[in-house]
Amino acid sequence: MQTRVILVLAAALRLCAQDPAQDPAQPEKWNLHFQATSIGQYHGGFNSPYADAFSLQGHPEAEASLTSTLFFGWRLARDTQFYFDPELAGGRGFSGTNGIADFPNGEMPRVATAAPKLYLARLYATQDFGFGDARESISSDENQLAGSRPMTRYSVTIGRFSVTDFFDNNKYTHDPRTQFMGWAIMYNGAWDYSADTHGYTWGWVHEFHTRRWSLRYGSGAMPRVANGLRFDRRLLRDRGDVFEGEVRVKPRGHDGAVRVLSYQNHARMGTYADAIRLADETHTTPDVTATRRPGTLKYGFGLNVEQELAKDVGVFGRLGWNDGKTESFAFTAIDRLASVGVSVGGARWKRPHDTAASALTVSGLSAVHAQYLVRGGLDFLIGDGTLRYGPECVSESYYSARVTPGVFATIDLQHVTNPAFNRDRGPVWIGALRLHVEWGR
Repeated sequence: MQTRVILVLAAALRLCAQDPAQDPAQPEKWNLHFQATSIGQYHGGFNSPYADAFSLQGHPEAEASLTSTLFFGWRLARDTQFYFDPELAGGRGFSGTNGIADFPNGEMPRVATAAPKLYLARLYATQDFGFGDARESISSDENQLAGSRPMTRYSVTIGRFSVTDFFDNNKYTHDPRTQFMGWAIMYNGAWDYSADTHGYTWGWVHEFHTRRWSLRYGSGAMPRVANGLRFDRRLLRDRGDVFEGEVRVKPRGHDGAVRVLSYQNHARMGTYADAIRLADETHTTPDVTATRRPGTLKYGFGLNVEQELAKDVGVFGRLGWNDGKTESFAFTAIDRLASVGVSVGGARWKRPHDTAASALTVSGLSAVHAQYLVRGGLDFLIGDGTLRYGPECVSESYYSARVTPGVFATIDLQHVTNPAFNRDRGPVWIGALRLHVEWGR
């Protein structure tokens, strides 16, 4: 049913696209883009000698998700842009979106209910302040108006957005609607970025951009509870701050980039050591939510690299680390991360709009975090009742094929070793079929 809906929408939108494509050199006054993505996934049965509330179920499961987004952009002045994105999302993840830290469906952060629900994804304005006369050409895209922007600029963005719209970008792995689907490969899994259940926040972003490098700072509201929909409004005390430096390189004419990220979250969070200490005193199971205190600090760092090796062939990788002592709160339960992969464009086999890619992601926990789970503690999406710790390893490969202009079908295969860092459970094979439609005016 979801597939039929997306195909009907795609056909209707193509009929509406009567105007020729905008010349990137001509400034757009406004634009309108649309996307719809449906992901169906299946995992078979696997070894599961025990389970708890947040375990991946050992029996076969088949689930699906659907998201649909309108992207409206409006140029208020030459260097002032406004964006408004309503979004519809629904569906289910395996075992209630629990049981794997590097969860296999990157659209699930958008999904709060099984029935499709409409909500506000983005509502923000960006103001550029230019230095010098040089300008760079910008093409029309989602949340991007065709025209030009100052080559050297200071930009301020204020409103509702996803922090990942501006930070931790990677040419080869940043969009689960068209690229890799795993949570810890689409973004840095050790970055517990500020967001609500849908993956968005309210805040601001500052960027200083030049031809070869950029510096960014952003601050966003944190949820009141882990993975919650409501935000903590005490922003002077509780918020998520993120900093990133980016250097763009071009060895032998091939584009590449290196990004270094750091973040600090202040929120009403608990710590694993306090939860274990309290459990020892009360002779109960550790519960990190019982140790929450306003203003608790969580911090971490990330490295993000991309490099084109040849035309349509690129490699990429990420490293991530956070303090490992503070409650997993907004994204996922990963303290240590290493990922590496390769992406190949289909021009080599006369399919220029196709992509084949493969990646390996290894995730880990701090010692106190692992001990908390050994003692039967639960995070907001993992917890098997006990644990024989091992790194969670996920290999993912996909092939994305353009069916017709604006319509893409993807076959994706993932293999998970030690789901939720537990050597006693798994491994798990996960197959997926993704249908993605996009349109722009």
